[in-house]
Amino acid sequence: MIEKHCQLITAELQLTKKQVQAVADLIAEGSTVPFIARYRKEATGQLDEVQIIAIRDRLEQLHELDKRREAILKSLQEQGKLSDELEGKVRDAETLARLEDIYLPYRPKRRTRGMIAREKGLEPLAAMLFAQGDMDPAEAAASFIDEEKGVETADDALSGARDIIAEWINEDEAVRAQLRQLFSRKAVLRSRVARGKDEEGIKYRDYYDWEEPIATAPSHRVLAIRRGTAEGFLTFHILPDEAITLSILERRFITADNAAAGQVSLALKDSYKRLLSLAMETEVRLQSKKRAEEEAIGVFAENLRNLLLAPPLGQKRVMAVDPGLRTGCKVVCLDAQGKLLATETIFPLEPFKKTTDSSRAINGLAQRHAVEAIAVGNGTGGREAEAFLKTIDFGRPIPVVMVSESGASVYSASKTARDEFPDQDVTVRGSVSIGRRLMDPLAELVKIDAKSIGVGQYQHDVDQGMLKSSLDDVVISCVNAVGVDVNTASRQLLRYVSGLSERLADNVVIYRNEHGAFESRRTLLDVSGMGPKTFEQSAGFLRIYDGTNPLDASAVHPESYPVVESMARDCGVTVTDLMSHNGMGDTIRLEDYVTESIGMPTLEDIIAELAKPGRDPRSEFELFTFTDGINDMADLEVGMTLPGVVTNVAAFGAFVDIGVHQDGLVHISHLADRYVRNPHDVVKVQQKVTVTVIAIDVDRKRISLSLKKRPFDPPKPKGPDRGKGKGSPSMTTPKPPSTQIARALSQWRKGQ
Repeated sequence: MIEKHCQLITAELQLTKKQVQAVADLIAEGSTVPFIARYRKEATGQLDEVQIIAIRDRLEQLHELDKRREAILKSLQEQGKLSDELEGKVRDAETLARLEDIYLPYRPKRRTRGMIAREKGLEPLAAMLFAQGDMDPAEAAASFIDEEKGVETADDALSGARDIIAEWINEDEAVRAQLRQLFSRKAVLRSRVARGKDEEGIKYRDYYDWEEPIATAPSHRVLAIRRGTAEGFLTFHILPDEAITLSILERRFITADNAAAGQVSLALKDSYKRLLSLAMETEVRLQSKKRAEEEAIGVFAENLRNLLLAPPLGQKRVMAVDPGLRTGCKVVCLDAQGKLLATETIFPLEPFKKTTDSSRAINGLAQRHAVEAIAVGNGTGGREAEAFLKTIDFGRPIPVVMVSESGASVYSASKTARDEFPDQDVTVRGSVSIGRRLMDPLAELVKIDAKSIGVGQYQHDVDQGMLKSSLDDVVISCVNAVGVDVNTASRQLLRYVSGLSERLADNVVIYRNEHGAFESRRTLLDVSGMGPKTFEQSAGFLRIYDGTNPLDASAVHPESYPVVESMARDCGVTVTDLMSHNGMGDTIRLEDYVTESIGMPTLEDIIAELAKPGRDPRSEFELFTFTDGINDMADLEVGMTLPGVVTNVAAFGAFVDIGVHQDGLVHISHLADRYVRNPHDVVKVQQKVTVTVIAIDVDRKRISLSLKKRPFDPPKPKGPDRGKGKGSPSMTTPKPPSTQIARALSQWRKGQ
């Protein structure tokens, strides 16, 4: 069966059978996605993580399909209905929908109207009518009158026969396949306000009378309508034009123009309204929900990846400030490894304004602990705290950096935070998290549930299992792409390393605490539970700096150490020399080191790694500051050009922090001077941008921004109107905030 699955996946993903089979075999052996992508390129033909995940997920889907197939075969066998032909059809079914269509006539079900009609002996009459020969239906039905069975009149007999025919039509595999395609391509999503909910459900007013093709409906609208329906404010249907659907059924089943065909036509309409339309709508509802979920999860995953891979400040001594007004600003000092050194509470902001005392306290802490940078949370009072800190003369330059607080409160109240700082309150833990985020966003954010980080959309409405799996894949990918210092990493970070389970990550920390720092990767084999297979999967992603083997600080896998040592001998240098002389690898003929297990892809990776051992794939940290004096929405004016940071990307645009405590929206229509289909093609989370303010709504706390070079220019005319001039009907001047932008903001807030 696995061979058949590999053939199917090969065609679907347009890969070679060898590539798919290799991934399937490696996964079956217990290999992880990061390990396969990084260290088994020869086997997979250099497939990347996205392709490997696609193969893995499709294999899992096909496995579930096989389980359902076997359950159906068992049921058919128990019913005594399993013929060779039927078994062949079941085994050849390539989709769950096709499989269920085959099984539908045999599936145990509650007593239907068709079953009751069969029990009354009306199936022969149904067959006569279905054949549509020349006959008098009433006359034929008269012979089936049987008062004891409840068939009192000819009309009763005809009604029962039509019930049987309706079920035959409903169970026709070819028709269901045709209608399934029609619903998928041509059905229209129609939502209406629920009766009596006009006022109560006002936040969903955009959907009180909404229609659009389901095939092109964006994920955020589908999920918004589903949420409104779940909350009782909306109703919705997804149906194609009924006349078109009935014409398809008539072409399939009406073969004559006589009285019998008239009875079949009545049965056909009943079948569609009572059975087929409900079944097909249920399928397209689930299909559209799944597509919307996949798109929403994809957006979330991409945002999370960019957030986790944000440039780190690095190992610097950091002061972190969690701003507060009445309760004061919580200040902590951390050493270069993120260890808590000191805590303090200051009151430089309103209503206390103790700026002199606060300046003295901050300066003292900065001098005592040799602070190299200051991180300030971007919550309430953040810009004011930033402005205050910039007034302090430290006698040397100390950068002040705004840091996102999203999820910090979740971390501070978590078991992880309590275990790390059992003697500190939540405010101190939150400040520590802010400081560590500046030093290394990845290492700190892995401690927080990804759904609490603030870069998702409708995350509570999508399949939670699918969401968790996708986000876990992203975190695992990021952690292993960067690599982990095994001697400083937290339990939470180690748990995402390829091959390490939660228990084994704990064991690594326990061993480190009991025996001191690891001196070599080989020492990892002494950790309880670390067997050869787990070591193989994890060792290349764990770094040991200043250890006994310089290669332990690199991404070179221990299995490849011998080839590096051979290169060094051939060059007449040590491995350390080979790693420290940038460009020496250019003189090595890689062809000389190709073996059965190590090919050119691995050798090229090794040379790249030797040039920059343990290199961090993340970009260099760049200091970013908001515009001074622009701290609140009241400071904004239309036309202002301001620096900002992208905080979230959605299907309809991007949210940008410009330092006024309220993110602005760059609608997809204002992301570029060209048409943008996918916002991620233009912007990403944590990207620094320069935006223009195009509209401000203080009462509704809405800011509309633009990334266009000329945001206030009218759109260019299209089609036949191009070049007609100002009076052309296709030339319209934007009226920010447009209805489209306002609707997008409204939809976004419903999704939080």
